[in-house]
Amino acid sequence: MSLATSPPRTAAASDTATDAVTALAARPAFGATDLGLVLMAVIWGVNYSVVKAGLAVMSPLAFNGARVTLAAAVLFAVATTVRDRAWPTKRDTWKLLGLGLMGNGIYQLLFIFGMAHTRAGVAALIVAAGPAWIAIVSRLLGRERLPLVGWSGIALQLVGVGCVVGSTRGFAGGGTVMLGAALIAMGSITWAVFSVLLQPYTQRAHPLHLSALTMASGALLIGAVAVPDLLRLDWTTLDWKAWGAVVYAGVGALVIAYLLFYRGVRVLGPTRTAMYGNLQPIIALAVAALLLHERPTGWQLLGAACIMGGLLVSRRAHRTPDLRPRTTS
Repeated sequence: MSLATSPPRTAAASDTATDAVTALAARPAFGATDLGLVLMAVIWGVNYSVVKAGLAVMSPLAFNGARVTLAAAVLFAVATTVRDRAWPTKRDTWKLLGLGLMGNGIYQLLFIFGMAHTRAGVAALIVAAGPAWIAIVSRLLGRERLPLVGWSGIALQLVGVGCVVGSTRGFAGGGTVMLGAALIAMGSITWAVFSVLLQPYTQRAHPLHLSALTMASGALLIGAVAVPDLLRLDWTTLDWKAWGAVVYAGVGALVIAYLLFYRGVRVLGPTRTAMYGNLQPIIALAVAALLLHERPTGWQLLGAACIMGGLLVSRRAHRTPDLRPRTTS
């Protein structure tokens, strides 16, 4: 999951690349990994509506505290089964825990309060433009350079975000909905910084170890902030739908979908995996219309077209992993 420019190829590297191409050509056009990535996109797409359902019966902090803590516990349990890679060094562990405060702590707080004030479809479209923020942050930190056509794709994505945010003026409680959209956008920028800073550690640590450590510190931050809400909540009043929302948004979106994503990157590569990830906002809009009766406006549809078009242009210009926010999803 690297955003860095690839180094010059040696003869051995060329042979390896040739072998990889041969193996890819021999792989079926659509296999179990592809099916898993379709499931990943569905899980993340549905998650926006599930979170909205959970927020209908629980406060944002209580819901987020429960689901992120559950996800951290499950991720740690799964990460202990990794036998072929050692856990990061003590120094890296502390740095990863610090990054987790940003990527799975501050980001999750911005995301959940944004979701509490805006529509599921609006949030999904804003998150879909996450790669644009990642490219901008990466450029500012001197990590990568994009060709002009790549920047045109990023500009198109940002125009799409502007259309989506601007469309909230027409909703009931437009000011509040716009505030929620702004919080989601701020969360996407926070995730972008986290993703770029995390990149060097992806080269020397197992993805499950990275996920478990960064999720753990994020859960500690969110849990500390959510303690009053968790204590006030009468857990006996929650029905199976509320518990289902917590489990789905925690284990489904933050654990199972993550594992499917990492498998896709490892087996199919980041570009092909990202193609499935781009299905997420489309699924989210459809599910929100079906379950929450959210009808997309003309501006939203225009924004969606700009965002998806910008993603396709950027993909062609620069083949990099898709590091958009996955903890939403």
